[in-house]
Amino acid sequence: MNTEQRTILLSGDDPNKRDYQSVVEKHGSPCLVYRPSVLEKQFKSLQSALPNVDLYYAVKAHPNSNIVKTIDALGGGFDVASAGEMDLLLKHRISGRRTIHTHPIKKDSEIRDALRFGATTFVVDNVYELKKLTAYRSRVGVLLRVSFRSESAVVDLSRKFGCEPNEVQQLVSEAESLGIHVKGLSFHVGSQCANAHKHAQAIRDCAALMHSINATAKTPMSSLDIGGGFPADYLLQGLDIDAFCAPIRQELNKLPADWHLLAEPGRYLIAPAVDSITTITGKSKRGGLFWYYLDDGVYGSYSGQIYDHTIYPLQVFKTGLTHACILAGPTCDSIDVIAENIQLPELEIGDLVIGLQMGAYTAATKTRFNSLPDAKFVVLDEHAE
Repeated sequence: MNTEQRTILLSGDDPNKRDYQSVVEKHGSPCLVYRPSVLEKQFKSLQSALPNVDLYYAVKAHPNSNIVKTIDALGGGFDVASAGEMDLLLKHRISGRRTIHTHPIKKDSEIRDALRFGATTFVVDNVYELKKLTAYRSRVGVLLRVSFRSESAVVDLSRKFGCEPNEVQQLVSEAESLGIHVKGLSFHVGSQCANAHKHAQAIRDCAALMHSINATAKTPMSSLDIGGGFPADYLLQGLDIDAFCAPIRQELNKLPADWHLLAEPGRYLIAPAVDSITTITGKSKRGGLFWYYLDDGVYGSYSGQIYDHTIYPLQVFKTGLTHACILAGPTCDSIDVIAENIQLPELEIGDLVIGLQMGAYTAATKTRFNSLPDAKFVVLDEHAE
């Protein structure tokens, strides 16, 4: 583990300490603490940074009813990729018309489930998927996903999905021959993309393709989905989303005013709105280092350290002389280690360890290894201003 990228916050009598202790006293440990007001702030900040772009929350980032409720109240749309995610929205009586189905590969039963739900916009990236939609052509519109490989992204999502730009014309022609309406193009520059210029280049390339194809198409394309990839501030450096999106806005401003622009943010919206509370349940000294055993780990809420390649900032409520130590999770597996050789004051059994920026791809990718209970999801400030 690269400890140089691990942000450690040390504090004594921090007001947050009392909040977290109160949560544990009431709900037990471990917990995931959700602040709707933070999600609201993130949503409005991204709206301001990307005016005229409709935001569709990527439900996969954290499929939770409380989060869906907040996005719904903000008027956001929803990016869904499975029947389970649609079922979650149904519980809140959210119309399928407010969704896009973005999984490029679907079973026929999944297409039918989506249509029953009311979803009508589907993402595809190859001719085989287009043909699956033939039976439903009068009910669907398609976004063709284009591949743009990105070295600056932590996870290159174009490795698995997306057609090559030079394949778009042929796919549009194939769709026309099948009687399927191609609404426009979509792309995803990759998860936790640090370089907005990749977004900007993809927008330029997609716009050029759309203009070229529209010149002869029977039904011109008029939708562009710029995907997700907007980063979370895991290093707590004060990310300025308006400045980050400046190159994106510059390219979007060049597009026709009647085009429908949409995005699929997940991580940027929800990551900072959820903190993890874990408790030290055991302590030992092995090989000259203190080992602290927590009640949550990489098989639980910290699963993103493995599956999402993310290192979360940590906070402890002690100060003083620090020592190299190891934070381990609760399972019997030796891979269940949250942090190695990090400098912390000596901690005691019962002390709290807080994980920050833990709203995205944490609970979403947890397992039930060792049959341990999930971290309880707690809404800390339900009435956001």
